[in-house]
Amino acid sequence: MEKFVAYILTGVYAIFFLLTLLIFHPIQWLCFNVFGYQAHKKSVDWLQFFIMRCTNILGTRYTFTNNYNIPTNQPLIIVANHQSMYDISPIMWFMRKHHTKFISKQELGKGIPSVSYNLRHGGSVLIDRKNPRQSLPAIMNFGAYIEATNRAAVIFPEGTRSKNGRPKPFQTKGLEVLFKKIPSAIIVPLTINNSWKMLKYGKFPMGIGNHIKLTVHEPIKLATFEGDKAVLIKQLETTISQAVEL
Repeated sequence: MEKFVAYILTGVYAIFFLLTLLIFHPIQWLCFNVFGYQAHKKSVDWLQFFIMRCTNILGTRYTFTNNYNIPTNQPLIIVANHQSMYDISPIMWFMRKHHTKFISKQELGKGIPSVSYNLRHGGSVLIDRKNPRQSLPAIMNFGAYIEATNRAAVIFPEGTRSKNGRPKPFQTKGLEVLFKKIPSAIIVPLTINNSWKMLKYGKFPMGIGNHIKLTVHEPIKLATFEGDKAVLIKQLETTISQAVEL
């Protein structure tokens, strides 16, 4: 019975989701080309808000827990586990005051209304995960941009999403590059729970009645960490993984 209801609700969701992307695409274009970065950023924030409201059609709820006062005048490296594409909008919305930017695979840079435009023009970086000669310099330039602008780099060190919520081992290279290029960063560990359930049946129908939870762990000032950076990465992996609900 649940899956039958999921088929119906997914169809309704898909209509509203597509309309949201199509409506915000020209809004983004206008904001970026006429009014500049701040206006474009606002349009992207509200895009994320309405994408989340679309998922409410599926019975999706969101809880964001942050007990820390994270400054907005320093760059951040937000390190999170990755469960699905539905990780993105809540991170961007709930942490919008930090100007979140993503390391994304280059395939997402074209063909998706609103989403591809923002990835190309909003400060994120598109990488070819199979080509280190392209990806590493791109991440280095991205890190320098985050350091210069006091914005927030979001990285999913697992590389690919977990299809069952179980965390995958961290790949360290991207983090190592960001640590080097953003020396004044505050590192923000973030655990995401239950977004994988949005795709538990596959792409159609979608999972319904899910409670997506985002939990911010104690931030770490990179400049004051005295140990080996490999130890820091392992510490981040442990902190994030131990909070995953299986």
